Amino acid sequence: MAKTLISVVGPTAIGKTKLAIALAKEYQTSIISADSRQFFKEMKIGTAVPSLEELSTIPHYFIQHKSILELYSVGDFERDAIAIIEKLFQNNEVIVMVGGSGLYIDAVAKGLDNFPEVNPEIRINLNHKLKKEGIIALQEELKLTDPSYYKKVDSQNPHRLIRALEICIGTGKPYSSFLDKKKSKRPFEIITVGVEADRELIYDKINQRVDVMMNEGLLEEVKTLLPYKHLNALQTVGYKELFMYFEDKCTLEFAISEIKKNTRRFAKRQLTWFRKNDSTIWMPHNATVPMILEKIKNNTNE
Repeated sequence: MAKTLISVVGPTAIGKTKLAIALAKEYQTSIISADSRQFFKEMKIGTAVPSLEELSTIPHYFIQHKSILELYSVGDFERDAIAIIEKLFQNNEVIVMVGGSGLYIDAVAKGLDNFPEVNPEIRINLNHKLKKEGIIALQEELKLTDPSYYKKVDSQNPHRLIRALEICIGTGKPYSSFLDKKKSKRPFEIITVGVEADRELIYDKINQRVDVMMNEGLLEEVKTLLPYKHLNALQTVGYKELFMYFEDKCTLEFAISEIKKNTRRFAKRQLTWFRKNDSTIWMPHNATVPMILEKIKNNTNE
């Protein structure tokens, strides 16, 4: 087998971590985490970080290695991940990557799109607009300046909206016009394994996971992060809803129901992103490891 990166993808709560660990054990290798929410050491419960037992079983990279106070972009991750992968390939034929952040997975698998430098004042002004007028103002501006990208962006993610808008404003061209340019091929094979299940089962798993997180102390975790709620890392499901509760904008029961609803929506967007890759080997969530290994060996999606 040529040097191979096995990328395990799928919606949140589907069982990607368990499968990645099983594959890493089989190949006696390490795991690259491509879940951007698990990078930050202050966000443990709400990001479903693997347990200490799971982390001790297999070497993991990019799990809680940064602070929310540090800026860490997808470009930084691409650079660091490729460096680690190259190092690991010196002693391993196979490496496993797992995560639910499509952009970060694509950064490793395909590289990032190249964007021109723009005036940093534009981002400062857009952040000011977000604070003063709210996220709807950014959504409306992007809808006007780049309707094509607006249709596929996570419109609830202010960081993504601001990134697109600063390119639109700084270049006078749509953000989407810089996307999907031809990129150089990675010097290793990539096999993508997607884990799937019926929508009802995915939603049930999500609801159960949120209940477990609350029982494990998510409310207390979020409370300690209140002074930092403005940071980009915390503009994410599971945290922003409980910030609303602590600000007396809703009841705890409503906040929990919003976490479940927004996580279900996030899972739907994840599947939409991952299904764009026609070469993905899709396997049912309850497929056995030998079944998946056979599919990987054949590298075919029948």
